[in-house]
Amino acid sequence: MSKTPDMTVMFKDVMGAFPVDTKAMEEAFKTTATLNEKLSGVALNAAEKSTELSTKWTQDTLTKLGQMSKAKAEPADYAKAAADFASAYAEGAAEHMAAYAEIVKKAQMETVELMMAAGKDMSEDATAAVKKAANDATAAVKKASAAK
Repeated sequence: MSKTPDMTVMFKDVMGAFPVDTKAMEEAFKTTATLNEKLSGVALNAAEKSTELSTKWTQDTLTKLGQMSKAKAEPADYAKAAADFASAYAEGAAEHMAAYAEIVKKAQMETVELMMAAGKDMSEDATAAVKKAANDATAAVKKASAAK
């Protein structure tokens, strides 16, 4: 009977012929993890500020509604209270929307800065990895040529 060849040895030989730089993979993982941490920080900070702004806006609205809902002596006073509420709410809405825009603008700027820095880092890492791979391949070809 024929014996089944040991594929493990064959794969070890094949994989050994192609050197793999795991350090480059580790560095890429670390760079990606750091970038993700920073981006998450930007997003969480923006969400926190947005939530604080929403809470303040709600509290302001409820205060104004409380003033509007008080009993009035004259029917015309109800119309005036409603008009005052609508006017104050519109003014507050404009202020709060401007504040939201500032939160978004800051988050966008921080994200762009992070992405540009990460792109630069990744470009430098890729250049170094390609140079190292080229040097390793050249050395392997020279070694193989010398062995013949």
